[in-house]
Amino acid sequence: MTLTPAASAKIPATPSRFTHRAVGFMLAALGAILFSGKAIVVKFTYEYGVDAVTLIAFRMLFSLPFFAVIALDQARRARRGQLPVLTMSERARVVVLGLLGYYLSSFLDFLGLRYISVGLERLILFLSPTLVLLITAFWLKRPIARRQWVALGLSYAGVVLVFAHDLSQSRSDAIWLGAGFVFGSALTYAVYLIGSGELVKRVGSTRLTAYAMTVSSIACLIQFFVLHPVSGLLQPMGFYGLSVIHATINTVLPVFMIMAAVSRIGAPLAAQLGMLGPVSVLFLAYWFLGEPVTSWQLAGTGLVLAGVFALTGGRRAPLKEAKTGSASA
Repeated sequence: MTLTPAASAKIPATPSRFTHRAVGFMLAALGAILFSGKAIVVKFTYEYGVDAVTLIAFRMLFSLPFFAVIALDQARRARRGQLPVLTMSERARVVVLGLLGYYLSSFLDFLGLRYISVGLERLILFLSPTLVLLITAFWLKRPIARRQWVALGLSYAGVVLVFAHDLSQSRSDAIWLGAGFVFGSALTYAVYLIGSGELVKRVGSTRLTAYAMTVSSIACLIQFFVLHPVSGLLQPMGFYGLSVIHATINTVLPVFMIMAAVSRIGAPLAAQLGMLGPVSVLFLAYWFLGEPVTSWQLAGTGLVLAGVFALTGGRRAPLKEAKTGSASA
């Protein structure tokens, strides 16, 4: 039996599409887990007695070459007319977004991790989509639907549950301080998502991320040299090793994994698979740091994930561009 060209062309399409989507699911899931594992590495790095300024400076120092190479390539393509040339206004917005979404957000996150558990940190960061909803509702006057109010209630109830549990187990002032820093991180990242919504359509996610991360890296290094002497670059070998892991496995690699996943399965599915982050970090913290996995934490995590799923899983989810962002860097 001889197959027509049209019929033969259809035969490999199904397994090919299946493989394409399967790879997308795998990349999104693994990227979310690696991003969340960042908090574990931060906890280990703090054991060397460094401060948040030094920690984030070394993270950006080792990740800068990767993002700078991509940023230079994107700029070269723009000069050749292959990509839109950014206006001065757009360049200023990229700088502001880089400082806000990756420099300030990451710095506040690292400060908070000195005081609170990894599990609570990841749950608070996962409030970013709900903060996007609240900001757009009050700032842009967009109404909040009943389903979205339910999602908000579930998410914040979950965080309060875990927060109350941690509050009963540790110094209350430290928990409040750490939670405040991490909530500030989630808030600044939500503002970044809103601010990047229109810009990413023209610039592209790869180009915007490369530019913003390059700006953030330079800002972190300037901050380090303003606050610390050059001798601060001399650290134990173990600190260098953890910083390299933090920069590559927990920063550069998941960024491009999630970008590749979005291109294969779309932003909504990639965002939903990002929910694996808070779940995985509970067990990673138990395995590596000895943090207990309690019924309170599991219940709180379940509520937060249910809320985020209700917010991002519907057909009329707000701010689709927010789904293109990964978890706070």
